[in-house]
Amino acid sequence: MVSYTNKLASKVSLFVFAFICFLCANTAIAQSEYKAENEGWLVNVEEAYAESKKTGKPILANFTGSDWCGWCKKLTRDVFVQDEFKSWADENVVLLELDFPRRTQIPAEVMKQNQGLQQAFKVRGYPTIWVFDLDRDDSGQYKIAALGKTGYSKSPREFTSSIDQMIARRDNSNGKSE
Repeated sequence: MVSYTNKLASKVSLFVFAFICFLCANTAIAQSEYKAENEGWLVNVEEAYAESKKTGKPILANFTGSDWCGWCKKLTRDVFVQDEFKSWADENVVLLELDFPRRTQIPAEVMKQNQGLQQAFKVRGYPTIWVFDLDRDDSGQYKIAALGKTGYSKSPREFTSSIDQMIARRDNSNGKSE
């Protein structure tokens, strides 16, 4: 799994989203009005990057179809709105919602950002949850270090356990101990 994740991280970083840098500058205004479905989640990758750099926490990105995807709604109900998950998330990750609604309109710049990340991570279905670190190279382009992905889990404990394993592998490979 680790070699797959490392290979994937290399491939994903090849897709570095140069256009995301451009989009981030243009999305600040639109995204200041647009909010995530769940409290505490960010919708702007630039804000998630800044928070991740400040705290040292990886980004947990939820690729969702919030207004049409049954499994996405179930994951939100069973995990994301639960106090156990919220407490865990506050301590461990930066939350980023990347929504692909069908009935709700979101700002065009947000949709472009979300589609760019969807392509970079090769997301084919919802919900897909990616955990990753972002960095910037000397030219200011993002580079992704993917830690792993998951989908629906039936409880906060099951969900956070799988994410904790991803974070532990990251910390161990960086020489940190738990």
